[in-house]
Amino acid sequence: MPSFAYKGRDASGKLMQGVLEAADANACADQLFGSGVTPIEITPTRKKAEAAGKGIWTRLTEKKVTSLDVQLFSRQIYTLLKSGVPIMRGLAGLQESAINSSFAKVIKDLRESLDAGRELSVAMKRHPACFDNFYLSMVRVGEMTGRLEEVFLRLFDHMEFDRDMRERVKTAMRYPSFVMVAMVAAMVVVNVFVIPQFENVFRQMHAELPLMTRILIATSRFTVESWPVLLVLALLAAVGFRSWIGTTRGRLAWDRHKLRIPIAGKIIHKATMARFARSFALSMRSGVPIVHALTVVSQTVDNAFLSARIELMRDGVERGESIVRTATNAQVFTPIVLQMIAVGEESGSLDDLMDEIAQMYEREVDYELKTLSSQIEPILIIFLGVMVLVLALGIFLPIWDLGKAALHK
Repeated sequence: MPSFAYKGRDASGKLMQGVLEAADANACADQLFGSGVTPIEITPTRKKAEAAGKGIWTRLTEKKVTSLDVQLFSRQIYTLLKSGVPIMRGLAGLQESAINSSFAKVIKDLRESLDAGRELSVAMKRHPACFDNFYLSMVRVGEMTGRLEEVFLRLFDHMEFDRDMRERVKTAMRYPSFVMVAMVAAMVVVNVFVIPQFENVFRQMHAELPLMTRILIATSRFTVESWPVLLVLALLAAVGFRSWIGTTRGRLAWDRHKLRIPIAGKIIHKATMARFARSFALSMRSGVPIVHALTVVSQTVDNAFLSARIELMRDGVERGESIVRTATNAQVFTPIVLQMIAVGEESGSLDDLMDEIAQMYEREVDYELKTLSSQIEPILIIFLGVMVLVLALGIFLPIWDLGKAALHK
């Protein structure tokens, strides 16, 4: 959409200027009149509306819109619409009370777009960083069915569940991550600072060293002498990995591999399926057709492999197959879940059964997260034991042998 630079005056006579996106100059003038600005000059420009008037430092330091901002916005707009407040008046109030200045600008753009005659879902589509495809689809359904306030409430609940799930996963992984980082740091310190000192001692004594000691010394010497090469290789590996998972094939392979990681894989799988079941139930309750609902929900799943499986379900439904059959062919559901889907499809209450499936997955994820530390602790203890054993055999055993030899002499 083309951009137009404008100059105008507001109701108090203050000079206003900036950049707006519009279909043509007349549409730009309509937006200005709708926002209370009388245009004086409107000229086409190549500058983007959001970047106009901003310096590089301002764009770098500007606070980003977070998912929590969108979540609170959904709850607030639901409350206002349920109370009978007109949407334009409600958006004006939310713009004034917004704590995040970046999100206040987003709300301002929504008001201007509604003033120009656009639908709310179309206006939100102009801000993909704030509103994803699932959010836009739900708002569009709310506009078509006249139940926009109910859709906003369900979106708030959905985002609350999603945020809570992510926070619990991060909290559960904090302790194991800290232990692993500490172990890696300890190995680096031992290789760079400790073992070279012992190497000098062993060299002065001209003693025959055990195999494990020679391996440790060779590893330490290689680390000290070749650390720039190792650093470059690590950076190249990181860049290469990011580039690989940036491709469709690479991301699909990596997301499939993540589901096979011991302990963490089953948590990722259950959390993703809980999100799918919750989103699918929400879509069906809002009146979205099943095929369209599966299309939208597949885009909300963060795992490319599971997203592809959901798209296979959609293709099967389009061919006229039953949902339980397509779910069985997807091979991502447990037998109990498949039975619940079959019952829901036969009874016509699939949305309620999908909600129960989501709750079941949530309970399982909650249990897995609560017991995560106890599941990981044995693995960490084994790693620590192996590290101590290697150090003991490679460093302290030769010192013990040298001490015994000196006492014998």
